[in-house]
Amino acid sequence: QVQLVESGGGLVQAGGSLRLSCAASGRTFSSYVMGWFRQAPGKEREFVAAIRWSGGSTSYADFVKGRFTISREYAKNTVYLQMNSLKREDTAVYYCAADEEPSSPGYDYWGQGTQVTVSS
Repeated sequence: QVQLVESGGGLVQAGGSLRLSCAASGRTFSSYVMGWFRQAPGKEREFVAAIRWSGGSTSYADFVKGRFTISREYAKNTVYLQMNSLKREDTAVYYCAADEEPSSPGYDYWGQGTQVTVSS
């Protein structure tokens, strides 16, 4: 019963920055884990970052550490992905996801995705 809508993607030059937003509706997120994934053409979907809605602990894929930051804003039911020092290899469709029950495998809800294109 959760709907996720991503925004903030676009075209950016290498070395630039973008902030992605994921607005959630339909249910409280107090016990959720929120995550960002990405998928480039011809490649598998890969994990980028995650945050616990309650407590705010985070985890990151090694390839984005030091460049990307995940955060959340309670009042807006929104999670963000701040992306700095973007590389051509970051080009992908970025998806927001919600894991309603972290003790169970897999994420339960997914957004439609937002395109990020990094030019060189």
